[in-house]
Amino acid sequence: MSSSRDVPVVLRRDAHRPGPGPESAPVPASMPTAGPLVDQYGRAHTDLRVSVTDRCNLRCVYCMPEEGVPFLPRSEILSFEEIARVAQVARSLGVTSLRLTGGEPLVRRGVVELVRQLATVGFDDIALTTNGTGLAPVACALARAGLHRVNISCDSLRPQRYAEIRRRGDLAAVLAAMDAAEAAGLVPVKVNVVLIAGVNDDEILDFAAFARQRARTVRFIEFMPLDAEGGWRRDQVVPSDGVLDRINERWPIEAIRSPDGDPAPADRYRFCDGAGEIGVVASVTRPFCGTCNRLRLTADGAIRNCLFSDDEVSVRALLRNGGSDDGIALALRRSVWAKLPGHGINDPGFLRPVRSMSMIGG
Repeated sequence: MSSSRDVPVVLRRDAHRPGPGPESAPVPASMPTAGPLVDQYGRAHTDLRVSVTDRCNLRCVYCMPEEGVPFLPRSEILSFEEIARVAQVARSLGVTSLRLTGGEPLVRRGVVELVRQLATVGFDDIALTTNGTGLAPVACALARAGLHRVNISCDSLRPQRYAEIRRRGDLAAVLAAMDAAEAAGLVPVKVNVVLIAGVNDDEILDFAAFARQRARTVRFIEFMPLDAEGGWRRDQVVPSDGVLDRINERWPIEAIRSPDGDPAPADRYRFCDGAGEIGVVASVTRPFCGTCNRLRLTADGAIRNCLFSDDEVSVRALLRNGGSDDGIALALRRSVWAKLPGHGINDPGFLRPVRSMSMIGG
C-alpha cells in the first residue's frame, strides 16, 4: 500500500552555527538572484510556514515538557506587520501557499487580523495548524478574514488518553472545533495524529472509522525527534506502511494519485467503499526530502530551510533597522540555497536540532 519517492543521498548535518547577517556575507557565485526560490538540488520553494508564537496552552508529551518551559520575550516576537512584510516578499519570489503555526497560533491575540492582512497578499492558499482548543469561537471570523482551511491535531479519541497525551485540554472541545471549522467553510478539515508506539497506536482503526463516519481526512504522522525533552527513540516510531496495512485489512483503501512532483508531505489514500481519506506522513521511514518545497519563519524572525537543520538566517534585524525588501529577499534566497539534500534522520551522524517543534513551528 505504500508509495515511493526519490530521496537524494543525505549529507551529515553540521551542528548549529549562526551565520553572518544576510546582507553582509558574500553572495555565493552560483546562487540565483532572480526568479523563484530554487535550491542547489533544483527544488522550488513555494510553501512558507509561519510560526506566530512559541507559546502553547497544551503540553503534549511529544513536544513540550509539562513544566518550566522557557518562552521568548514578547519584544523578540515578530509583529503582525513584520510577518506580513516577509510574506509579501516571499510571495514576490513565487511562494504561493502559507500556513500559520506555533506553538499554538490561536493563543496569540489578534490572529484574525493577521489573517486579514495576509489575505491581501495574494496567496493561493492560507491554512492554519491548531490544537483546536480555541478554534470554535473564532472559526467563522477566521474564514471571513480569508483563511481557507485548518489542520487540527488530535492524538486520541479517548478522553482520558487525550488528557494524558496533551496534559491539558478537553477532547470534547477539539471535536466540537472540527464541526465548527466545517460549518465555517474551513475545509477540508484534516485531523493530524502523531502516533507513538505503545501509547496510541492501538487507535489506528478507531481513527480510520472516524474518517469514514465523518467523511474527514485523518493523517497519521510518524513521531519525529523534535520533542523538547529529548526523549525520542526510534522504537517509538510507528511505521506508516504498517499503518496502511492494518487499515487496508479492515477497509480496503487505494492510493490517490498525485501529480508528478507533488511536494505535499502526506501520501493519500481513499476508502474503496465510502467517504473519508487517510494520509500518512512518513518523515522517518520514507523521507520525502527529494520533493520538499517548504521553508519556515520562526516567531522570532529566523528563516529555516528544514525542520531538522539548525542553520538559520535572521530577518528580524533587517525588519527593525530599515532593511530593504531586497535584503529580505536575499535572506530567503540564502536560506533556500543552503538547504541540504535531506534531513539526515537515518544518517549515522544525525544531530537533532537544538530547537524543539514548538520553537520552530510545524
